[in-house]
Amino acid sequence: MTVGDPRGIGPEIVAKALADRLVSERCDVVVVGPEGTGVPVGEPIEQWLPEAGAAFAGRLSGLAIERAVQMAMAGIVEGIVTAPIDKAALYAGGYDFPGHTEMLGSLTGSRVAMMLASDKLRVVLATTHIPLRRVTENLSADSITDAARITREGLQQWFGIASPRIALCALNPHGGDGGRFGKEDSELLAPAARAAGIEGPFPADTVFVRAMRGEFDAVIAPYHDVGMTAIKVASFGSAVNVTLGLPFPRTSPDHGTALDIAGQNRADPASMIAATLLCASIVARVRQRGGRPSYGDRPTDSLSSARPSRAQ
Repeated sequence: MTVGDPRGIGPEIVAKALADRLVSERCDVVVVGPEGTGVPVGEPIEQWLPEAGAAFAGRLSGLAIERAVQMAMAGIVEGIVTAPIDKAALYAGGYDFPGHTEMLGSLTGSRVAMMLASDKLRVVLATTHIPLRRVTENLSADSITDAARITREGLQQWFGIASPRIALCALNPHGGDGGRFGKEDSELLAPAARAAGIEGPFPADTVFVRAMRGEFDAVIAPYHDVGMTAIKVASFGSAVNVTLGLPFPRTSPDHGTALDIAGQNRADPASMIAATLLCASIVARVRQRGGRPSYGDRPTDSLSSARPSRAQ
């Protein structure tokens, strides 16, 4: 479990998650991050200085993510739960990634997809952290079919859904309305959906409602805000960010660093707790399917005391 940006609410929600009875019953947690945040760390990443600025916070955040990935790839831990980071600080700290999702994909060499999941809705993004004006440049048949493939495999392997029902959300109002509001839905999205074996595209103003009523197991959204708005309206505070496509599960809460309330003991840990429990449940499901971590040589002596999850 990474501490996230030490200036934000990450240390607080990590501490509260560790104190949660269900978390302590279901998994052993190795905290990765800087010392000096008020959270005992099992794998220290330098020392946080309260007077330090955003760039230093971003650097420590990036180093913690790198270390957590190293531990997961080595089989020392079976999953990662990440507290929120500040994307601008991450960049200032020397990491040129738009967010966790892209950084994790790069560190592991994986094709990944960003999913927000709750007990009401699952949303996957075909494009992630890019300006709205660049969506049509980046949205392609490949990005849609890749997202569909990764989503299908993730739902099967990590969520236990044998035959996932996946829908594609349209790009334009009313699905383009026969071309009046754009031809991307008929000329790009519809053929890609057929090629991927998913349904749609369906207009954004109905597809998420249909999914919440049980018609679909997940909805692929063409761009960030249409998907994130739907899941956060449906389940803010209880949704979990899941990076699909990694060789290990990674989850995180559905909110940001909340710098405005940091240090005030006001942060709600519900989503962090949900993220931790979901990560543990994915680990348990992978074990049931025959997957086992390889606890090989520890990269450093400091990892010799790190314990694998006992996810149940």
